Amino acid sequence: MALTLTEAAKLSNDTLRVGVIETIVKESPILSRLPFISVLGNGLTYNRESTMAAADFYDVGDSWSESTPTFTQHTATLKILGGDADIDNFLARTRSNLQDLVVTVIEQKAKAVAHAFEESFLYGDSVANPKQFDGLHRLVPASQQVHQGSGTTPAPLSLANVDTLLDLIRPGKPDLLLMSRRTRRLISQYARSANSPVVISSSAFGEMVATYNGIPIAVSDFLSDSESLSGGAYAGKTGGTASSIFALKFGEDALAGLEGSDGIVVEEVGNLETKDARRFRVKWYCAIAAFSTLCLARIDGISGGTVTA
Repeated sequence: MALTLTEAAKLSNDTLRVGVIETIVKESPILSRLPFISVLGNGLTYNRESTMAAADFYDVGDSWSESTPTFTQHTATLKILGGDADIDNFLARTRSNLQDLVVTVIEQKAKAVAHAFEESFLYGDSVANPKQFDGLHRLVPASQQVHQGSGTTPAPLSLANVDTLLDLIRPGKPDLLLMSRRTRRLISQYARSANSPVVISSSAFGEMVATYNGIPIAVSDFLSDSESLSGGAYAGKTGGTASSIFALKFGEDALAGLEGSDGIVVEEVGNLETKDARRFRVKWYCAIAAFSTLCLARIDGISGGTVTA
């Protein structure tokens, strides 16, 4: 069964580990929603449906034909994400509360882990860097892409293309629309006009919450506004002035995270030989997998121009 990191944290008695998970979730709009599947071994091999089985109508006495779906096999390999955090022994002995110091230092490392995950979630490329897992830009099929720009030139977002994007997610509708702050700001400007499908409201904590036809809009600070285009399609993270929007559907049969059976681990490495400090290590064996081609879609080539209908 897949659990979000928030739910998984409730099952742990390790206070330090729970704190790390809470920090990581707080740092990312993705990690607060993405379900994770525990993997035994170094990866997960799964079958993705390529063609559906067929059905037909028959008369009495007809010979029935057999039809089965076809599948393609895919493998998502866990990658090692983490970092070391050193606690200075002098500070540890002179601070009144050692635990506060440990928590503070490890919390900073947990933030770095969350940022590295979200960066790879979007732009990870195991071909360019085999240490990374493949991100959304690599996983989205050509059939699930909408191109706002043309050639190497981006264009203002049109809400007609957003509607096209939503229709690419099946069955049902996306769980989330992920975009940059610039794109969210432009959509918010459009929302102030009449008859907009965008609704802006406030949460119980006073935060601005936006939805598009009831689908939550989330912002990633790691989604670049300087993407480049080639032939009208996304070509790279930098080199241009474009951005993208992703429509995502989460679940064990859709888009999910993968992690080792131990989840996020915080371990004490011990005292260092060349430094008067004690080292802790935060590590996470993780990846993501798209179990269906219809759980993920993208609009690329979005410029900073005014949104149109």
